[in-house]
Amino acid sequence: MPAIVDPEQAKWTMTEQTIDPASGDAVTGSRWPVRPWLLAGLLALAGLAIWAATGGDGPDTKEGWRAALGAFVFFGAGAFAFSLERDRWRGPLAFAALAGLVMAGLAWRAVGSGDAHAGSEYGFLAGLAATGIALPLFQAGFHRTRFATPYARIHRQVWDDAICLAGSVVFLGASWLLLSLLSELFHLLKIEVLRDLMREGWFGATFSGAALGAALGTLRNEIGIIGTLRTVVMAVLSILAVPLAAGLALFLAAMIVSGPDVLWEATRSATPVLLACAAGAWVLANAILREDDGESSGNRALRLAARVLALSILPLTVFAAVSMGTRVAQHGLSPERLWGIVAIAVATACGLAWFVAAVRGRRHGWQENLRRANLNLAVLVSAVALFLALPIFDFGAIGARQQVARLERGTVSAEAFDYEALRWEFGDAGRKALAALGRSDRPQVARLARLALRDRRVTQVEPRRTDRGLIVVRTADPAVKDRVYRNLATDGYRCAQGCYVIDLGPARGGRRFAILGGITANVVIIDAEGQFEPDIETDLRAQTTLYRHGDTVEVRTVPRKTLFVNGKPIEVLDPARALEGAPTGR
Repeated sequence: MPAIVDPEQAKWTMTEQTIDPASGDAVTGSRWPVRPWLLAGLLALAGLAIWAATGGDGPDTKEGWRAALGAFVFFGAGAFAFSLERDRWRGPLAFAALAGLVMAGLAWRAVGSGDAHAGSEYGFLAGLAATGIALPLFQAGFHRTRFATPYARIHRQVWDDAICLAGSVVFLGASWLLLSLLSELFHLLKIEVLRDLMREGWFGATFSGAALGAALGTLRNEIGIIGTLRTVVMAVLSILAVPLAAGLALFLAAMIVSGPDVLWEATRSATPVLLACAAGAWVLANAILREDDGESSGNRALRLAARVLALSILPLTVFAAVSMGTRVAQHGLSPERLWGIVAIAVATACGLAWFVAAVRGRRHGWQENLRRANLNLAVLVSAVALFLALPIFDFGAIGARQQVARLERGTVSAEAFDYEALRWEFGDAGRKALAALGRSDRPQVARLARLALRDRRVTQVEPRRTDRGLIVVRTADPAVKDRVYRNLATDGYRCAQGCYVIDLGPARGGRRFAILGGITANVVIIDAEGQFEPDIETDLRAQTTLYRHGDTVEVRTVPRKTLFVNGKPIEVLDPARALEGAPTGR
């Protein structure tokens, strides 16, 4: 009696089969000799187009239309390269165009609107998450079979895409290393062609695209090798599941005994740490579950670890929610915290779905329940991420209303209220709210709000805790602020025990910043890459201890720019060094 073959199964397991017997569609991952050359040419042209569209600035472009055009080409070409198959290009082209348009709109909103829409960069990341989840769903044919799509098909597609992407990036690095080596080799003969080309932005973008396309096309042709590598990667990852499961079980048991308050006393980073542990538990549990019971590990220790990890995700996300709630109760809402609340809500929903699936299965069937939950959650998270990425909710307006309400209720005093944050971190809605506070009946509130609108630094901000102490960076440019934080967190010379960094305005090649530590002070120029250069035109002198956490630091014009700590000048900043014996002291 001839064997009965499921045509759907045959579609995804026969590597040499190019046509699906059931639908006539091309098989994802089938061998196609032209694919590496085609994708190399496609992504090379895409790289060149991105370079031209962004004016050579790439993702650092400050013009909205350039950012939108670059994002459309980047994400559209990427989605098309991952989903293109022999004899099937219309569907991938439509999906790529849709993905490119969505990401182009989000890029324009994040860059073109400046700081008018607070948190627009998080909206871009949400759109990126939605696109990243939708791609393997589309490749697996979810748009045709919807929730009847076999989980094994989607599971393989996700891992195959991840492995192909990682392999392509590694090949890109190796390609640049080889090119650098060749350029140095020809340099020995005084032939500078390669060196000169490597300095050209258009060449770098084109070469990178070609390398990525060639690697991606080659890897997608070797579906059998990718399948073996997928199994190896999951087997290796599953080894980590046992110690993580044991650690999480001990952690949760300790939390029951000691209570969650110890978390908030020990660190201000409880929320990201808890979410990172929850994400790690989800990845490692899936490495054990795999695509079906036949592929899943039969080791009892690994199965027990997978179940412990599945049950641990919910309490971890709940503790993260409590941690975020504590921060909101202390400091109120902001666009960043609102996005954090959304991320925690999604993570908690995933944890709850897994908890219910694991409990309902009891001794048998819980693994299949988790796999089915994964499929439902993938669709839900992609839809929610896309919905939140669209310009429907103004998190800046929501946060500004709540902050003003806290001030009006007396939850925060007029002196402690962060007027500057309302101006710079909440977008147009924050500035409108600040202007309204400038007309307040409370004299102190109105005065401080008007000072903030005149760009006076009058309040403290929430510092970042690092291994070297508390670091406060005061600047209106969030991108510059992040770069300064990253550099100072590892700079043992300028910020050995914490410091205060304040923006003094534009300078040649970047912006001028004063860095105040407990016993040192200096002025530097920070360029667009976040690199520090000494400011030889500005002299900053002080005779006593300069700054302790909690001091108020501001810049006043009296009539020259002078740095004040707790209302007292510590130095005259005179580029021409015309003044000697400037007033100093705390």
